[in-house]
Amino acid sequence: MSVKADYYETLGVSRNASLDEIKKAYREMALKFHPDRVPPEEKKAAEEKFKGISEAYAVLSDSSKRELYDQYGHSGIDQKYAQEDIFKGADFSSIFRGMGGGSGGGSIFEELFGDLGFDIPGSRHSHGQSRRRGRDLQISVGISLEEAAFGVERIINVPRYEPCQACSGSGARPGTKRTVCPQCRGAGKTVVSNGFFQLAQTCSRCGGEGSIISSPCPECRGEGRVKITKKIKVKIPPGVDNGSQLRVRSEGEAGTSSRGDLYVVIEVHDHGIFRRHHNDIITAVDISMVKAVLGGEVEVPALDGKLTMKIPPGTQCGKTFRLKGKGIPDLHTREAGDELVRVNIEIPTRLNAQQKQLIEEFARLTGESGNSRESLADKFKKTFK
Repeated sequence: MSVKADYYETLGVSRNASLDEIKKAYREMALKFHPDRVPPEEKKAAEEKFKGISEAYAVLSDSSKRELYDQYGHSGIDQKYAQEDIFKGADFSSIFRGMGGGSGGGSIFEELFGDLGFDIPGSRHSHGQSRRRGRDLQISVGISLEEAAFGVERIINVPRYEPCQACSGSGARPGTKRTVCPQCRGAGKTVVSNGFFQLAQTCSRCGGEGSIISSPCPECRGEGRVKITKKIKVKIPPGVDNGSQLRVRSEGEAGTSSRGDLYVVIEVHDHGIFRRHHNDIITAVDISMVKAVLGGEVEVPALDGKLTMKIPPGTQCGKTFRLKGKGIPDLHTREAGDELVRVNIEIPTRLNAQQKQLIEEFARLTGESGNSRESLADKFKKTFK
C-alpha cells in the first residue's frame, strides 16, 4: 500500500502557512501541472501530480479538515469523510467550487484556467464552442524626434488573421457542414476517471470544438481563417516617448465574440543635434571669443527650424541658456518643455600679426605678460571656462 505524501510538502508550504500562502502555492502548481498545459507524453504524470496538489488544497484550504489533518494526519481525514465520499467520484469543479471564487459560485478552477482556454467541468467556460475575444496584436513604429514632438499620422501594415470569406469562418468546404465529433459526441471534452477524481480533458479529436470537418475549405484548409495584411492609419499624438504604447481598439485579430486590439509601440530614433530629457531637449552651440566677451546674437537650432538667441556680454564657456516652451509638449497636459542650450567658446588657434598685437595689448592692460610660459590660448580658456 502506497504512503500518501504530506499535504504541506505537496504544496511546498510550511505547516503554519496562511490561507493566502496556500492558495498562492496551489495556483502556481496547478498552472504548472494542469494536463492541458503539458506535452502529450507528460500528460499522465501531470494528471497524477495535479490530483495530488488538488487533494492537498481541498484539505488545507478548509479550516475544519486542516485541523483534523494537523492532529491525526491522513487517517483523521479518511475516517471522518470516508462515508461521505467527498473525493470519490467527484469532479474537480464540484470539489473546489467556492474555494477562492466570488459570490457568484465560481470555482478557483475558473479563476485559474477560465481565461486560458482550459476545460473546467461544470463551469461557465466548459463548453468547447464558447465565444472568445480575438487575440491582441503588437507592432513597433519608428519615428523621428520632431514627429514625437509635433505628432504624425502613419499608415502601418498589420499582418493578422481574418475569417475566411469562402467558408464564412466555418472551415468547411462551401456547401458542406461540420459534423459532430464521434469521440466526444459534441461535448468538446472527454472525462478520465482515476481513483478519487474525474478529470475532464479537451477532446484530442476535435480540439474542444465538439465538431469536426470532413471536407475542409480549400481556401483556408479547414482553419476557418486566412492571414492578410491590412493597412491601418494611426494618429501618433504630440509628446510620445520611446516605448510609449498606443491602443487602437478592435484592430487586432478576429475572435468568435469580438476582435482584439492593436498596440502600437513607439520607437523614437536618436537625433543628431538634440538629446531628450523628459520633455526638455538639450543641445550645444559654438560662439566666438569676441561674442562671448562683448555679447551679441547667435542662431541656434530648434525642433521647428532655427531661432535667434541673445548672448549677454561676459558669457562663460559652458553656460547653459533655457529657452522656455521650445521643448516637447507633455503627452497629457500639452504643456511644452524647454530647450537647453549649452555654450562652447571657440578659442582662435591662428592669429595674424595685427590680431596677435591686439591680444598682447589686451594682456598688457590686464596685467598679463605675453612672454609668460602660459600661452594666450590657455589664459583665455581659464578666463572663459
